[in-house]
Amino acid sequence: MSEFLLQMQNISRTYQSGVESLTVLAGAALGVKRGEIVALVAPSGAGKSTLLHLAGLLEKPDGGTVVIDGEDAGELPDAARTNIRLRKIGFVYQFHHLLAEFTALENISLPQMIAGKEQAQANRRSMELLEKFGLAARAGHLPGKLSGGEKQRVAIARALANNPALLLADEPTGNLDVGTANIVFEELLRVVKSENVAALIATHNPELAARMDRQVTLQGGVLV
Repeated sequence: MSEFLLQMQNISRTYQSGVESLTVLAGAALGVKRGEIVALVAPSGAGKSTLLHLAGLLEKPDGGTVVIDGEDAGELPDAARTNIRLRKIGFVYQFHHLLAEFTALENISLPQMIAGKEQAQANRRSMELLEKFGLAARAGHLPGKLSGGEKQRVAIARALANNPALLLADEPTGNLDVGTANIVFEELLRVVKSENVAALIATHNPELAARMDRQVTLQGGVLV
């Protein structure tokens, strides 16, 4: 069995726009181990989001393989890929995307209930995560009553709610001020380590990248 929770090999991806084509990835390869936090640092337009979408099975590569926790997802039908995403992958985006009419607790419980958990079991897991992020006292608050940093911590907790093996984050603190970003990022690192998750985090911030286990960047469609 591979030591890597996420393994991407010889990944290629080209986008067509009329008669023009844009090659974003050309033979990219990456492995991320369980419990490892890898920073993906590259300028805008280099292909960071594309790589995250491919790792998260939101897109299919034109060539190459994506293996998650031993499952080769490349040739699987859409329903099977969706099932892997639900069971094994958590996503965090730059904007929190919380549901405004649900409390912090409910926002974290909903994806668990969609995955088949009973509400009481889901709520227990949600409170455990809120406590890890120092938000237990905010469990009953609607997103409109939370600060920007609190909303993003709830979004990260939601991404971890179903005990994913892999966490993918695209500029998870990009909408926060520097001080709040540092606090949220420290909590993200601490909780990801405690949950033993493999994490791939795209960031423009070199200071945040330096606090992760290692850094990779995209140059000419390959990871270096």
